[in-house]
Amino acid sequence: MNALKVALAMPQDVAHRIFPPHVLDALESGATLLSREPMAEFSSDRSLALLAQADALITGWGCPMIDGAVLNSAPGLRYILHSAGTVKNHMDGSAWARGIQVSTAADANSIPVAEYTVAMVLLANKRVLQVARSVHRLRDMIHAESQFPELGNYNKRVGIIGASKIGRHVIRLMQSYELELVVADPFLSDAEAKALGVAKVTLEELAATSDVVSLHAPSLPSTRNLVNAELIASFKSGATFINTARGELVDQDALLARIQAGTLFAVLDVTTPWDLPADSGLFDHPNVLLTPHMAGSLGTELERMAMSTVAEVHRLSRGEDLAFRLPAEELELTA
Repeated sequence: MNALKVALAMPQDVAHRIFPPHVLDALESGATLLSREPMAEFSSDRSLALLAQADALITGWGCPMIDGAVLNSAPGLRYILHSAGTVKNHMDGSAWARGIQVSTAADANSIPVAEYTVAMVLLANKRVLQVARSVHRLRDMIHAESQFPELGNYNKRVGIIGASKIGRHVIRLMQSYELELVVADPFLSDAEAKALGVAKVTLEELAATSDVVSLHAPSLPSTRNLVNAELIASFKSGATFINTARGELVDQDALLARIQAGTLFAVLDVTTPWDLPADSGLFDHPNVLLTPHMAGSLGTELERMAMSTVAEVHRLSRGEDLAFRLPAEELELTA
């Protein structure tokens, strides 16, 4: 085994959350960890000494920008392994230009987001959130079916916007339910849709016919306000809109107006801005469930991402290929 020399690059508090001692023990069973303390910057004498020795960097949330100047200080660097999803916040194109291989834990991070989404889809169709609010408000065990005669999951149509890693995992998890699944994604081929077991439809048809619409597209200049006012106006009366992607993909004013009209429900894990002003109407409306960007990896789920990265290191030490390599051409299409 040719053990890689690995350094950590992220704020200390992030490293302590994602890479506790037992995970670092696992990492060191197949690699040489240059230091258990991460680099939170790339300019100190300590950081420059670590960069000079490293074959691989393990990055995390809050990692400083890795550009050409940083790479000049790391002449032996061959791999950058990100222990979370997107690398857009801390990498430009310099690494790919120099032949450095990059991988991410985006697949591992997609699992809790998909699980959250499936849970919310099932609760939405069953009208659990609305019925529960009525029970608490009225202090009475109401007759749920009389209030929501259309409740239930059987044969409901669920529309997935974006066949991303998360969108595809949502589809896989939903296959065991008797739901009708449709997908809108311009990059999804008919053959891929068939293999996933879903029907490919236009975004307009998906919006107008789905009982639940769940957004899983990446945040790109071309997807800003993808769910625009016209699309929101076309949602079925009584539909539920779920957003675990990014707030900027949605015309939030149009969404709030439709919610306030009483004809749309929403489950929002992300908003624009990230932290809503205290007077936002989304806080007050009973048709809205807000959560604080918690669909992604948190708590015990952080270890899944860490161990995905550890496994990448071990593969490289055994002379194997990366399992979750991110090609340069996919960078602009990722979240």
